[in-house]
Amino acid sequence: MAECRRWIGMWAGVGLTLLSAAAVGQADDAQQFEDQFRPLLARHCVECHRGDKPKGNLRLDNLTLDLADAATRKRWSVVVERLRAGEMPPKEKPRPPEKDVAVLTDWLAVRVTAADAAARATQGRVILRRLNRLEYENTVNDLLGINVNLKEQLPADGSADGFDNAAAANHTSSFLMEKYLEAADTALNMAIANRPKPPTSTTKRYSLKDGHPVRNTTEDVYRFLDDGEVVCFCSSEWHNVGATQFYPSDAGNYRFRISASTIQGDDKPVTFRVTASGTRLTGTSGLISYFDAPPDKPTVFEFVRYMEPRTTITMLPYGLAGANTVKQTGGEYWNGPGLAVQYVEVEGPLNETWPPESHRRIFGDMPQKKFPIYNFSDRVEVVSDEPLVEAERILTKFTRRAFRRIVTADDVAPFVAVVQARLAAGYTFEPAMRAALKGVLISPEFLFLRERPGKLDDFSLACRLSYFLWNTMPDEELFKLAEEQKLSQPEVLRQQVERLLSHRRAATFTENFVGQWLGLREIDATEPSHLVYPEFDHLLKVSMIRETELFFDEVLKHDLSLTNFVASDFTMLNGRLGKHYGIPGAVGWEFHKTPLPADSHRGGVLTMASVMKVTANGTTTSPVMRGAWVLDRILGTPPSPPPEGVSAIDPDIRGATTIREQLAKHRTDAACASCHSKIDPPGFALESFDCIGGWREKYRISGWRRDAEEVVLDGRKMNYYRGPRVDPSSVTEDGQPFQNIDEFRQLLLRDKDQLARSLTTKLLTYSTGGAPTKADRPEIEAIVARVRDKNYGFRSLLHEVVQSSLFQNK
Repeated sequence: MAECRRWIGMWAGVGLTLLSAAAVGQADDAQQFEDQFRPLLARHCVECHRGDKPKGNLRLDNLTLDLADAATRKRWSVVVERLRAGEMPPKEKPRPPEKDVAVLTDWLAVRVTAADAAARATQGRVILRRLNRLEYENTVNDLLGINVNLKEQLPADGSADGFDNAAAANHTSSFLMEKYLEAADTALNMAIANRPKPPTSTTKRYSLKDGHPVRNTTEDVYRFLDDGEVVCFCSSEWHNVGATQFYPSDAGNYRFRISASTIQGDDKPVTFRVTASGTRLTGTSGLISYFDAPPDKPTVFEFVRYMEPRTTITMLPYGLAGANTVKQTGGEYWNGPGLAVQYVEVEGPLNETWPPESHRRIFGDMPQKKFPIYNFSDRVEVVSDEPLVEAERILTKFTRRAFRRIVTADDVAPFVAVVQARLAAGYTFEPAMRAALKGVLISPEFLFLRERPGKLDDFSLACRLSYFLWNTMPDEELFKLAEEQKLSQPEVLRQQVERLLSHRRAATFTENFVGQWLGLREIDATEPSHLVYPEFDHLLKVSMIRETELFFDEVLKHDLSLTNFVASDFTMLNGRLGKHYGIPGAVGWEFHKTPLPADSHRGGVLTMASVMKVTANGTTTSPVMRGAWVLDRILGTPPSPPPEGVSAIDPDIRGATTIREQLAKHRTDAACASCHSKIDPPGFALESFDCIGGWREKYRISGWRRDAEEVVLDGRKMNYYRGPRVDPSSVTEDGQPFQNIDEFRQLLLRDKDQLARSLTTKLLTYSTGGAPTKADRPEIEAIVARVRDKNYGFRSLLHEVVQSSLFQNK
């Protein structure tokens, strides 16, 4: 024992000596900084970067050299970057000698890098990360084998570095834990079956003539044929028809079969949408799908949908006449196109086995006995003759999947203790087990992705890969490879990336990465003015989103060059989007890979209507918003936030002055000019696209002026005018002139490495939960070099990201 104390004392002495030496080194650095560099900053920087409203939100007058603090390191990194780029001080201000700047930046860079390395060695690059709402919902559903909406029960996630799965943004609170308890109850109630037999499954066929609004309307807009067939001739929203007799009392999966065709359509299909009631129709929320009814040939459209109790489906044809027009003639005599619906057939709820798979995942084939309660006389519960033995067996199996790793007896013991305590308190076996299972679902091991500093073990690697590409827990194949410690082998990992990308679940990667990288989640943030943009409708909005997602999938699937995101010779079009772009050929809802005409000015995400929609408000476009978007999302060089007290520019919707004229005045302010020289040119290049992504030569304006032109479409005068001509020309910050978006995209393609660098950074941020730092630049450059040799293939880039040390280390 004395020997042990002697060794401890010796190591403690060594530690104190090392800590003392480190403290001395830090003190020396701090003294050198105050003596040599603080005066330099005071002379040239502090005047602008001090007080409560410092320029660029960067305050230097009280910034210490405490590099152990991550926020302080980040601020000094910004200082180094801006000094080296020549952005500080501004060009019109006295500048220190370049030699002095170089000495300062080199001195700071070495110490910031060393502090980053020290922090990474003890903490890892990414802090502890909690599952976000979507990941939580997917994980619970996959763990239990259910399909239930849980994310709406939880508070909205924060966002950092552009993504809502960022560790720094997802905090935990007592309110959140309360919501987790409620969500766990909801999930377990759905998973565990207390009925002795399943709800009765039926198959019923309905006619629209018996449902709302066909049965109740006083407007003559329908035609009734034999055998209950109904023809819908109008697209007015209040004639959203459905089999409203279907109104289930039981939640579950239901199979729908809709038989429909087009009549009087001149060999063109009528597109119709199917929506679920109970959910507001915004973007794709509430939408089941759009379908194309073929001319004069009844076709059955089949799909399976999870339905909540007391909900139904409705249908609305697209692009037909309005009810006020049709009723003047009447449905019986109307000669325009119509949607004929022969029947709607519903089968369900679908239960392949009973108890259902979700119940069996927990309890297997354990027996159930009758435990009636008030208003539920045939209720049954799982019972056991050896409750603690069975509890340990069930919880060992359950926690292995819930904790996403091998579990020990010590891991399981606290939850078995919960069962034991509940049994001692008089609870029966199943309620005692519910309490323990609920404890698992709110435990840190379930809610957080536990990763140790250094190289990830195979289980942590399986989680990182699965949450990256599937937004959910690893499946059994990934678990098995992790248990065998094979997943980290490069070739095995590559094979698993291919497997995960080829699975239908990879659609969630497309939806969530693209939705946040390009900002498509904000598609409903504004609603275009129906007076200025009367052609905007739900089908166009959904088509915008779908084009971008399908384009992303196409580039990824075929390992096309990531430069296609800037400029491509194809896109994915359906009839509605083709009409919007002025590209003939496509009809209906279905999308097809379509070559772009040379004069289309389209190609790549920059010119897609979805991006133009989310970078504008409902009435006007802003070169500042769009320019900042290009710098951040495409080039990976986000501009600094505007200085405090500088108001945003509100475009003149009446057209008295153009946004270019307003920005020219704005740039006379020295505080604004340096940033706007970067931001404005990309924004000007995109001015040829209006608020909803349509091509324009002149601005649409809401007010009349002397040189405004009236607009008449299909014999009807519009509520807007054509105003001043659009000028999309500009000069980039480095002096490169361009006349339009086509020339600007070619300028972007001159630096393919920067496009790859930016996208690599976005993928690493999304996949690991933390943005790379300056210390990670060598690894990022190595990834860029490897994909350069592969023609910048996007699938190749994704593989290189997964194979990188940044992905495989905490």
